[in-house]
Amino acid sequence: MTVNTKVFRSLEERGECSEPEKSCLEFLDKTGLSYEGITHDRADTIEDCLAVETILGAKIAKNLFLCNSQKTAFHLLIMPGDKFFKTKFLSKQINSARLSFADAESMEKHLGLRPGSVSVFGLMNDRENAVNFIVDKDLLKNEYIGFHPCLNTSTLKIKLSDVFDVFLPALKKEYVTVDLPRE
Repeated sequence: MTVNTKVFRSLEERGECSEPEKSCLEFLDKTGLSYEGITHDRADTIEDCLAVETILGAKIAKNLFLCNSQKTAFHLLIMPGDKFFKTKFLSKQINSARLSFADAESMEKHLGLRPGSVSVFGLMNDRENAVNFIVDKDLLKNEYIGFHPCLNTSTLKIKLSDVFDVFLPALKKEYVTVDLPRE
């Protein structure tokens, strides 16, 4: 993977970028959130992000967009990237029928994102408040965390406390904490 080690800390420093990333960075800049970002080749999987983690000095969150079988309940789960995910453990904790990965059409509709680019920042596009936000408790042990800014060709390092104390309140978004097992 090619990673640009030039760090950017604002949309102005980032320069020209795609509309999803631009909207995300504008929102973060407007709310006064501090972040550091780098650009890189497409990173569709956690494995793709290992080089990015080293450069940013922050673990990258695994972000999963899930739904029930009727596609009437949608969930964004963030968890440590090195943790294995099984739907049965999450379903039980949130009192939901067995969950599966939501399709690309639902992701676009509710988060304005394409597969591979899902992150907490997609909640900016959840104007109908249709997506439940779920956080694995082990992720909360990190001071900094990495998320794609609505496009998987760059990654931002951000203080986790800023996500929960500034970003989510700006969206008026609640979250639920779960305790998913390590295998």
